[in-house]
Amino acid sequence: MRTAVNHRFNFAIVSRLSGQLLIVLAAILASLLALSLWADDGAAMAFAFSAAVVAVVGSLLRFGFGRHAATELRGRESFWMTSVVWLLAMLCGSLPYMFYGAEGFTNALFESVSGFTTTGSSVIARPEQLPPSLQLWRCATQWLGGLGLVLLIVAINPRLASGSLQLYDAEFSGTQQRKLHPHIAVSVSRMWRIYAAVTVAMVVALRLGGESLFQSVCLAMSTVSTGGFLTSSSGLAGANASTMTIVIVFMFLSGVNVAMIYNFVTFKWRRFWHNEELLVYTMLFVVATALCTTAFVADGNTLEDSARFSVFHVASTVSTCGFFIARPAHWSFLVSVVTFLLMFIGASSGSTGGGLKIRRLLTLVKYMRNYVTRMIHPNVVFSIKIDHETVPAEYVNKIFAFAFLYISFVIGGGFVLTLCGSNIPEALSMAAANMANLGPSPLMDAAGSMPVYSVLPLPAKLTLMVLMLAGRLEIFALLAIFSPAYNIFRR
Repeated sequence: MRTAVNHRFNFAIVSRLSGQLLIVLAAILASLLALSLWADDGAAMAFAFSAAVVAVVGSLLRFGFGRHAATELRGRESFWMTSVVWLLAMLCGSLPYMFYGAEGFTNALFESVSGFTTTGSSVIARPEQLPPSLQLWRCATQWLGGLGLVLLIVAINPRLASGSLQLYDAEFSGTQQRKLHPHIAVSVSRMWRIYAAVTVAMVVALRLGGESLFQSVCLAMSTVSTGGFLTSSSGLAGANASTMTIVIVFMFLSGVNVAMIYNFVTFKWRRFWHNEELLVYTMLFVVATALCTTAFVADGNTLEDSARFSVFHVASTVSTCGFFIARPAHWSFLVSVVTFLLMFIGASSGSTGGGLKIRRLLTLVKYMRNYVTRMIHPNVVFSIKIDHETVPAEYVNKIFAFAFLYISFVIGGGFVLTLCGSNIPEALSMAAANMANLGPSPLMDAAGSMPVYSVLPLPAKLTLMVLMLAGRLEIFALLAIFSPAYNIFRR
């Protein structure tokens, strides 16, 4: 006789892990409180109240509801954890803006969602008017969300056992992510160390290039996370040549799979140079830059201005950083087409960038190539291989589902935005850019400056927040909690 197994939803473990993350956020807010007091920038009370609220809620979840939590974490809990953790962090992230009085609840939440999802869309027209500590918080939310809040939980819970694998798979629910080590905790720890090392390297490079420590830290966190928040409404228009070069290099690197960066720094160069996704990513960058430069020159711009802007623009778009500088005098239609395609394609899988991801598109292209060949030779059996490894059929099916849902979200979001008063090109550009976590779409503003989202009506802001979250969680983790199979009250 088979013994019945109780599959009741484990509320305690969800509370415990969520509480741990909030305690970490409270500690970061407390450190910014100390910075605000030292700088006397007027935001100390906002960070004091925020840190207190987040610490109380985090402690209640961790030591109250999650005090006697078991360490077992199944599929339902992992997907709920992924969504709940992000939502809680975004709500907590909005508190400093509200307590400081810079924004109301909707705008503060929008800024927080945009930060943690590394989108970079902003309702703050002039970020340079914010206190330095609050500007640093904006950039810190991007850096924390860049590699993933769920991976941060895995990193601070190395003894979570099988639960680490569940959370890891839920965070990368839409991709097939190569692990850096057989043990998930070690793999995630290495990812965070690489992420932090690249950030520190960029800070040092910017300091040597003449930037202040504050500007270097903010710009590095925004770049490495592919977030896009800047400390000035003019973007990087006034940056010197060395800063621009450093930003371009690190934007490109931030769109590369973290595993490839690990292989490079550990001298596993064979894996690095023979990675198909990295090759396609590099070729895409080169071809798109050449096309944009040619189009700008053909429209009457100088070669120097065209090349400089094209390199920056393509790096910013394909990595989904969303940075901007002053554009050339004449903008070609071909550049708009290339930009829109790059927004959909996005960066590499396993990077901090958004979009459909190159590995997925590479798999789809190979599938379609095999399908066409099979139409001519029906008895031929093909398998899809990337880096000489066979891609499982289950993963191919997931890619088709993801691509369909991704495009559906963009079209649906664009439709809602048209109902809110935007014209069709603007609505689709905003929807695609925010779904890809790119943020400010360079197709929208003829002046090449940061679009101000504060003027949008409430339904439009809510729509964009949903798109940001869906794009960052790669859709499946967000939709899973609405499925009857993931009902938390089901046994």
